[in-house]
Amino acid sequence: MKVEIKIDTSCIDPRVIVFTHSMTEEVNNIVKILTDNTSQILSAYKDGKIEILEQANLIRIYASSGKVYAITNKGEYILRIRLYEAENRLPSNQFIRISNSEIINLKKVVHFDLNFTGTICVKLSNGTITYVSRRFVPKLKRILGI
Repeated sequence: MKVEIKIDTSCIDPRVIVFTHSMTEEVNNIVKILTDNTSQILSAYKDGKIEILEQANLIRIYASSGKVYAITNKGEYILRIRLYEAENRLPSNQFIRISNSEIINLKKVVHFDLNFTGTICVKLSNGTITYVSRRFVPKLKRILGI
């Protein structure tokens, strides 16, 4: 993909034009990113305090016992939103749902182990081992290009 930026001092509002041969998933993703007004901020609770979590620091987000937790290198936080809401706030090219109860940051993956039958084992940067459920394996393989 080629990206071209033209500076025009008479232009008041930025305008984006996409030239393409056909509508592809890549073009749809670009349009979604450009038109998405959803809040990208995740606020979380830890030790009675609210902190804003940086997306780059998130390792995984998971649901357990009716609560949603976010894991960073600084520790575990409680989110006051549902897992699907967290998924909608995060960029889909960096975060992927691997089961009904977990989202991982692809940039925090150390490796994927494909030796397990029907599922994929994931080792994350903080040492956590988790698994991709069978339902989400095809999506992950498509993203990884395997």
